[in-house]
Amino acid sequence: MSTTTHDDKSDLLAKATDLALAGRGSGGPPHAEVGDLLRAYYRHVAAEDLAGRTDVDVYGALASHFRLAGSRPQGTARVRVFTPTLAEHGWSAGGHSVVEVVTDDMPFLVDSLTMELSRQLRDVHLVVHPHFDVRRDITGALQHVGVVDDGAVEPTGDTVRESWMHVEIDRVRDGDDPEAIVERIQAVLRDVREAVEDWSRTRQRMLDVVAELRSDPPPLDADEVRQGAELLEWLADEHFTFLGYREYVLEHVPADGDSEEGETLRAVPGTGLGILRADQSLSESFARLPDPVKAKARERTLLVLAKANSRATVHRPAYLDYVGVKTFGADGEVTGERRFLGLFSSTAYAESLTRIPLLRERAAAVLRASGYDPRSYAGRALMDTLESYPRDELFHTDVDELGPMAEAAMNARERRSVRAIIRPDSYGRYVSVLVYLPRDRYNTGVRERFSQILSERLGATSVEFTVRINESTTARVHFVVHLPAGEMPPEIDTADLERRLTEASRNWRDDFIGAVIAEYGEEVGSVLGRRYLDSFPEAYKEDYAARTAAVDLGRLEGIAGE
Repeated sequence: MSTTTHDDKSDLLAKATDLALAGRGSGGPPHAEVGDLLRAYYRHVAAEDLAGRTDVDVYGALASHFRLAGSRPQGTARVRVFTPTLAEHGWSAGGHSVVEVVTDDMPFLVDSLTMELSRQLRDVHLVVHPHFDVRRDITGALQHVGVVDDGAVEPTGDTVRESWMHVEIDRVRDGDDPEAIVERIQAVLRDVREAVEDWSRTRQRMLDVVAELRSDPPPLDADEVRQGAELLEWLADEHFTFLGYREYVLEHVPADGDSEEGETLRAVPGTGLGILRADQSLSESFARLPDPVKAKARERTLLVLAKANSRATVHRPAYLDYVGVKTFGADGEVTGERRFLGLFSSTAYAESLTRIPLLRERAAAVLRASGYDPRSYAGRALMDTLESYPRDELFHTDVDELGPMAEAAMNARERRSVRAIIRPDSYGRYVSVLVYLPRDRYNTGVRERFSQILSERLGATSVEFTVRINESTTARVHFVVHLPAGEMPPEIDTADLERRLTEASRNWRDDFIGAVIAEYGEEVGSVLGRRYLDSFPEAYKEDYAARTAAVDLGRLEGIAGE
């Protein structure tokens, strides 16, 4: 097997430079700069990713990107999607289509671009992502492209740091409109720009809310306000990626034509930041929401911690985290909400809950309600269960509900059976289902069968999952079953669901043990089952049912069934 080495890459780039200097490539950088720019362009591309590329292909990609960068007005992005061919463009990308982007350098660009391509079901084969320090005139016309020096954090002189992204994807099929792909990419890049430009202001807005809660607290329990302020302060300390902010007021709306009387949470013009920057005619009519959801919105509680019903277009392909801070009138009634949208950072998921405001108080309350001594085996086991419990669930679950669920999870970890812990979202957007099962029963096929059962039972629009397998004897799969908009979760028979999941997780080994016990009784069958469990070849298992094996075992042992 051949491999492409660093020397091979250097030789390829040298040949591409010679090709450009010989005038056999056109429309690219000035000859005096082409060698440095080629090396910078491909600096972080693995040598193996250039295997099979010619000098024509390597230089052609840079030259094409350089031509796209020829004009870029301030604050905009240039995007092109096409399929380069030797006949039309003088170079190719191994038969793939190419997405070229030129924009200001900022965080989250590659993540967000590849997320959008994934949403479009377009596989990514190669990402080339150089940075250049660029000088342009007032119209955006390109004047100079400079290589970024090692370790240079800021651009030099009057240049601007730009990101040039070359992404190779599955060939765009005939009939697909490249411009439609460009439009969707441009929308994502605008979201990235608005979130990044407003990040500091959005974070400061949260800190302003913290200061206000402390200087002029709302008419709520003082301990609740303290915990809320501490949590918001903790989030602002690099535990939350701020993507958007907007303020809302709660208004009474009289009946009008086809609309019934009700209450509306109406956006306050001019308060939007980040991905909520645009002043849209956006409101959420409580009159059209189920009664439990309307009641939740009117609750005299300070914080709303939930998942939004839309996925992030920036940074990670997860459902947005929603942090709402309610506002109150002098009478203690809810008057509106200050809403932050974003994503909990990786450190928020890694940090011990004993150091996270609100969660540490919830954990302590759960432990007190259990009656366990914190120093006892059960007390430590319960705290360990809470530490490893899905972090989102800890944020979204009230103490009264969390306690029984945590104890059920603790007990499930000690048993060789399938257990399901179900929590419908308070706003009807999804159902959280934690499934515990013996670790040796878990595999991808079992997880897919579980997902299918949950999807059919709950009428899901989509099902997400996270798997946790460690040194424990159990595996845990956390399913988040998303529901159609405006529908509340159906009633769920937990015992029936566990029965169906148990059946879906059974394998030949489980069926064999059960069949031997059924055939010869528990005392004899348990011994024989363990003795012969690993004695049957895979070919036998494929051809014969476990019940047949139990009967054959009786003949081998010279015993009769009950």
